[in-house]
Amino acid sequence: MKTLYLDCSMGAAGDMLTAALLELLPDPAAFVEQLNALGIPGVVYRAEPSVKCGITGTHMTVTVQGEEEEQGPGETIRQPTHPHDHDHAHDHDHEHGHHHHTHSDLHGIEHLVTEHMELPEQVRRDVLAVYRLIADAESRVHGVPVEQIHFHELGSMDAVADVTAVCLLLRRLAPEQILASPVHVGSGQVRCAHGLMPVPAPATAELLKDVPIYGGAIRGELCTPTGAALLKYYVNSFGPMPPMRTRAIGYGMGKKDFPAANCVRALLGDTEEGSEAMLELRCNLDDMTGEELGFAMERLLEAGAPDVWTQAIGMKKGRPGTMLCVLCKPDQRQTMEALLFRHTSTLGVRVCPMERSVLDRRLETLETPFGPVTRKTASGWGVERSKYEYEDLARIARQQELSLAELRRRLEPGK
Repeated sequence: MKTLYLDCSMGAAGDMLTAALLELLPDPAAFVEQLNALGIPGVVYRAEPSVKCGITGTHMTVTVQGEEEEQGPGETIRQPTHPHDHDHAHDHDHEHGHHHHTHSDLHGIEHLVTEHMELPEQVRRDVLAVYRLIADAESRVHGVPVEQIHFHELGSMDAVADVTAVCLLLRRLAPEQILASPVHVGSGQVRCAHGLMPVPAPATAELLKDVPIYGGAIRGELCTPTGAALLKYYVNSFGPMPPMRTRAIGYGMGKKDFPAANCVRALLGDTEEGSEAMLELRCNLDDMTGEELGFAMERLLEAGAPDVWTQAIGMKKGRPGTMLCVLCKPDQRQTMEALLFRHTSTLGVRVCPMERSVLDRRLETLETPFGPVTRKTASGWGVERSKYEYEDLARIARQQELSLAELRRRLEPGK
């Protein structure tokens, strides 16, 4: 199984994740050229070699209108224009605001990504989903509606550049699963215009709920909100690196020097083919309506359950009932059990450990007369099969006023 493992023992920031993933590509320079052709207003990407504790990696610099973020030797202080904005003192991050940016709220970010950037449709959705996570976290922390959150740090052009680059890189690398270590968040306090905040900063802590995190002797903010949001959105599970045959290793360097190498390390390789540990959670229900069951299933799937299904059963006293089953990874167990107890009438959940055999899956973007279309290919165990991404087909079918069957025939006229 094609696996990406992220070593976050020195935290995570958008520019560091970008640089680490960039090193996994066979031609990083060509990809940087593609990034610079995206049309992000005023943004220029530049990948530079960097050495930390004797390890050579890449540092990604983002300039906006020819300027790079100004930072002092230990911290960055900014005067926010929104009463709930805060500043982060992370010397290897480029996610702070610039005085000349204009996309300062979620609506502005959505307009920029949707109307002004040439992106594949799935990448566009990924970028917007990451920003929605950030906006929701800021909204909960500050107690204001999402619409009133101003991204004077996170919505600046350099942050847009980081999030977009990571989303594009992960689509290009197309790992079947993304795993990560527990996240080192740093320790101490971070200075903002209103005073000192604890590390991790409140928005970062909110984003990292249900993610294993830890502090340590290194003082400073090691994980930024943008880094936290990208990890939360993409990582399937957090824990030790599994046995894997590594094909490529990337080091994304920060600016500041610490006693430990200030980097995110990305390892791309293959884990044991076709097998992964899973749990099946089950509960028997006889006093819920179909609507209530459907709502519970939606909540479980939205929380990341790989599969949810029901089975008709007979219960005590001859009553018909429903067994609700949830397939999940071991580190999702607590989340899924909590949702089962919250959204169903069950008094208990049965847990069945099991292994799941799967095919190796990969995504590729094909250029067609109708524009780019994503195709999924699954292979292994002596078989190979492909299918087009439904969302891409549905979008084109609506635009061309075709049925899905007719569109498939036009995409593959020889079949």
